[in-house]
Amino acid sequence: MNILIAPDSFKGTLTADEVCGIIAKAFEDTLNDIKITKLPAADGGEGLCSCLHKICGGEMIKAEVSGVFFEKMTAEYLMLDDKTAVIEMAACAGLPLAGDSKNPEKATTFGVGELINDAISNGARRILLGLGGSATNDCGFGMASALGFCFFDKNGKKFIPTGETLSDVARIEKPADEVKIPVVAACDVENPLYGENGAAYVFAPQKGAHEEMVKRLDAGLRHASELIKRDLQLDTAEIKGAGAAGGMGAGAVAFLNAELRKGIDILLDKADFDKKASEADLIITGEGRLDFQSVNGKVISGIAERAAKHGKKLIAICGSKGRGAEEIKKLGVSELYFSCETEKPFDEIIKTCREDLYKISLAAAKNYQ
Repeated sequence: MNILIAPDSFKGTLTADEVCGIIAKAFEDTLNDIKITKLPAADGGEGLCSCLHKICGGEMIKAEVSGVFFEKMTAEYLMLDDKTAVIEMAACAGLPLAGDSKNPEKATTFGVGELINDAISNGARRILLGLGGSATNDCGFGMASALGFCFFDKNGKKFIPTGETLSDVARIEKPADEVKIPVVAACDVENPLYGENGAAYVFAPQKGAHEEMVKRLDAGLRHASELIKRDLQLDTAEIKGAGAAGGMGAGAVAFLNAELRKGIDILLDKADFDKKASEADLIITGEGRLDFQSVNGKVISGIAERAAKHGKKLIAICGSKGRGAEEIKKLGVSELYFSCETEKPFDEIIKTCREDLYKISLAAAKNYQ
């Protein structure tokens, strides 16, 4: 029996590679005469570099950049052998880096621009930019500042905008030398830039925004969209994915001329997933919390589409079950397994997450004896 294991990370508890290992051990301990192929996956957020590093090799490169609140920090990106630089914005602008000080009005993507500059100085010929897991809501204006774009207030004073000060920008000025190499932005959502389904209303509350702050942030994104349209001649407001990562989807298009693609599709193409899937008898995927969002651009939905194309059986082994989890079955997932069936505090989940995942994986494996 040929088994392909391709899960997302269980965010906050287990990396995708660790999930692969635990599920593989349970199946190896239960079944005889099996061949297992492990493919840790990611959708564009945290984990994209580590997954591609395992799949494609390359070199992890360290750089001194600005963190979430402009503090100096060391971040890493991956340089593949073909000189594609894989950069996760979460490496320096990620929500976990904000700690207990989460505030999307103050957070910046400036460090992301610094990582891009470093990659170009190291010979990058193209960039794969992972959007996701951000603490920010600045429409990529911080990143653009690091890349040489200038932002001026009504008095003609130059400054680096954050979510709080997007509405203060009166004019955008392009740099003499813009980024010339191709950029693909890995994006796992289709939200517009602003409005009730936009970056601020949908994502800012989990980044620490209260109701009034959300309204201010949304107004800032709306203003940013108008400026981009006027000064850069680009209408980003209705682009699918413009609202990803606090408006970084729009910023990537506006300041990097980026193409937005589903992160899971990029990774699966790089991993030659279709060939691996065609040879598999069973495909196993999973993520930390399966819910209604999982059907739209996440790892499980991307793998389900590919598995269905090859007519392969697909099961999902996940951490916990959220609202709308059963919707994933419409994409062809035949069986769902959850290592945590009841609601538990996170500090309890993390204590036994490995043991719980192994036990539920054993239960799944026994169905194939």
